[in-house]
This record gives sequence, C-alpha cells and structure tokens, in this order.
Amino acid sequence: MCALSPNRASMSSAGAPWLSIVGIGEDGRAGLSAAALAAVVNADFVVGGARHLALAAPLNAETATWSNPIAETYRLILARRPQRVCVLATGDPFHFGVGAELAKLVSPEELTCFPQPSSFSLAAARLGWSLPDCTCVSLHGRAFERVIPHLQPDTRMLALSWDGSTPARLAALLRERGFGASRVTVLEAMGGPREQIRHVTADGFGLNDIDPLNVVAITISAAPDARIVTLSPGLDDGWFENDGQLTKADMRAVTLAALAPRAGALLWDVGAGAGSIAIEWMLRHAANRAIAIESHPDRAARIMRNARNLGVPNLSVVNGKAPKALRDLPQPDAVFIGGGGSEDGVFDACWNALKPGGRLVVNAVTIETERAIFEWHARRGGSLKRIALSHLEPLGSMHGWRTAMPVTQWSVVKP
Repeated sequence: MCALSPNRASMSSAGAPWLSIVGIGEDGRAGLSAAALAAVVNADFVVGGARHLALAAPLNAETATWSNPIAETYRLILARRPQRVCVLATGDPFHFGVGAELAKLVSPEELTCFPQPSSFSLAAARLGWSLPDCTCVSLHGRAFERVIPHLQPDTRMLALSWDGSTPARLAALLRERGFGASRVTVLEAMGGPREQIRHVTADGFGLNDIDPLNVVAITISAAPDARIVTLSPGLDDGWFENDGQLTKADMRAVTLAALAPRAGALLWDVGAGAGSIAIEWMLRHAANRAIAIESHPDRAARIMRNARNLGVPNLSVVNGKAPKALRDLPQPDAVFIGGGGSEDGVFDACWNALKPGGRLVVNAVTIETERAIFEWHARRGGSLKRIALSHLEPLGSMHGWRTAMPVTQWSVVKP
C-alpha cells in the first residue's frame, strides 16, 4: 500500500501521513525523486541502516540505526507520532523489505512510501531476464536451506544475499546436490560506483572479496543424478532419515491428497515419526506451515534434520506426547494422526482444535487404531478406505509381489 503523492510527506496532523518510507539506492540522493528527497530533508527523525544514513547524508534531523532486536526501533518510531518520521530502506521497501512490517504497526493512511527498483528488478535488468519468469528468494535474515525446493532444472533464480559469504555457500550447495554445472552470476552494489558483475560456474566458483550487498543469479543446470525436490508428493523414502517410523512414499502421496493442502494452511502432524507428512505438506506451497508433534527426542531431532535437508527449515517441532503436547498450539487447518491414534484423548483434542471446514486424516495399521477410527467414523462420519500396496521384489532367481501391511485411512471434514 504505497501512496506516491508528494504532498503527503510533509503532513503530520492527526489521521494524516506522518511516516515516510523511502527506498534509496547506491546512488544516494541523486537517485531520489523530488518528493522522496523532500520526505528525507523535512523529517524530524530519520531511521535506517548505517549505509542508508550515509547515502542520504547530509541530514539535519535526529537519526537512529536499527537496533537488535529490531522491535526496539519500532517502538522509537511509534513514539514519535505525529512528528515527521522517515525510514530509509533499500530499493522497494515492500519487496522483502521493512515496509511490510511497518504496515502492520500503522494504518495505510498514516504512511507514504517512495519505492525504487528492487534488487531483483535491477538484477533482471542487468541480465536481460524476465522477472516474472524468475524464482526470487531472499536469504537476508532468512534460513539458507529455503532455496532447496527451488533448485529445478533449467530455471532461473535470483537470491538476495545475507552478506558476502552467501554466493560461496550457494555454490557449495549446488555442487553437493548435483547442480555444479549451473551458471552463477554475482551482482554487487548495483546502481553505485562499486557495482560489478562476475560470472562463474558452481563447480569453478572461486570469487573473493564479494561486496556484502549482492544478489546471486543462477541458471540452474542439473546432472542426471541431481537431488531434485519434485513438485508432486511422494518423495523417495531414501530422502528421509528414519528409524523405520516413516509413512512410505506411495502412502504419503495418498495421504497428502486426502489432507488437500491449501496455500498458507497450518497442519498438525501428530506422531510425526520422520516428519515426512509435515515436510511434504510444507513443500506444496511456500506459505504452508506445519507443526510436527513427536514424543521421542531422537526422532524430533531427526525431523529437524530432514526438514533442513529438504528445504523447509521453518517446520516447527514439538517434542512431547499427545494430547498433552497439543495444548496451546495454534489452531490447525488440517490434522494428520500417524501415530498414537488409539491413545486416550488424542482424537478429541485434535477434533476440538480443528477449525471448521478443516480436514482430519488418520492412517491405521494396527487393529487397536483401526477399532478406534471405526468408532470415530460412527460418531463423525467422513470416509473410510482400505489401501493395500504391493511392490515387485526378487524371489530367488525370479520375481514376485511383496504386499505391504494394509492401511485403513479415515478422512473427515469438520462441519
């Protein structure tokens, strides 16, 4: 919600804009519009990183750099209302920038934004890439492993770096996962006197003295044995470190279909084992969230390793036993009970917490859990299905079908 009216920057009456967010590039004041420059010059209080304040100098206003934690600076900004406050940010403040966080604290009517081209826009312009056709990922203050699901053959990625070490880390990750032939371009300090652009392959990466302000552009090339996180559910079982407590690939795909993931939805994976259901739920969409509840400490630690290796490091893991461990968790949009379904109170706790319209899916292998879901089905309705899978295996010098243990699956939508 950026308003570009130059008259709003100097207004400070009640209900009118008092907070200006100004995107500034490496060319400093020279790149600012007249309205953006007026917001900086006329401010009573200017906030930004040390680099931003230097780019906007000279400043007559009182200044402050971002604190750690950043919430302290937010409090300073809000305390200045209705004085004229200017926040400096890099490029477009609402594209992986501070603008979105500030917009949660003040109403749209109280702020004015003066964006400049984002780092992604500048990189695409330098390379002649179509920005809508690129995967854009920010690693600035975000988990590094989140790039893993985006490593898809013959695609283009733009990654906003945390610092000068990020390009080398990305190149190492590409090599480790079978993408060593990928072309890596490091674009440094774009738009200013220090700008430089360097090209290399991940296999041959040896760049030094990389400016902390950089974007990495990758044209992804995959070897035949590259570890590609496929777009459909049912990843190979070998991708999950496990102790045998794992929902196998075929059954996992069926279970994800029953859970019917939607963008931004929260899943509880109760009795998570290796965490495969929660991980694949999150892989369906970048906004999806999941909480894996697992009573065994070693399995809980293993879930986090699996989550990092598969590119969903933001998976939340609760080490505890249901139903006690479910208390005070955020309300789920869907629940999968893979273990402990026959335990007293687990179903009722999950059902009571589930949002209206949410889905609950239970996979039963044991007679005890199967008996429980028959009772729940009688009470709540839904659908029951028996799933039996067979795989071809060697049988002496020949081959035969080996049947896995059948699974009874109950799926129900809460009214």
